[in-house]
Amino acid sequence: MKTTFASALTVAAALVACGAHAQGNETRGERLFNQQCKGCHTLEKDGASTMGPNLHGVFGRKAGTGTSYQSSEDMVKSGIVWDDQAMTEYLRNPKAKVPGTKMLFVGMRQDAQLQDMIAYLKKATQ
Repeated sequence: MKTTFASALTVAAALVACGAHAQGNETRGERLFNQQCKGCHTLEKDGASTMGPNLHGVFGRKAGTGTSYQSSEDMVKSGIVWDDQAMTEYLRNPKAKVPGTKMLFVGMRQDAQLQDMIAYLKKATQ
């Protein structure tokens, strides 16, 4: 019994370490988006690009290729295709991921908040 429990703990720790443990909470992610992102980004299809690009359909899209927004040259040349990992790395520290980004946001450091934001963006940008 002790061996089985220890094995289960080891597997659980490994899943946590590789980020496979919890999905984000869309409701909390929406709140974060409204507080930190909505001033510069829109989400709806054919929505305006304001201070930043419209994010509708961002997952699977190559960075810097959104319509009606002129991204920085560094963003266009980054080669990023937006997926969960790329978006998480970018939102954690935008200037580290793309040094010449136009985005003024300094980053989101808490893993739980990043998971919540990704969960919301995946739903809201479809």
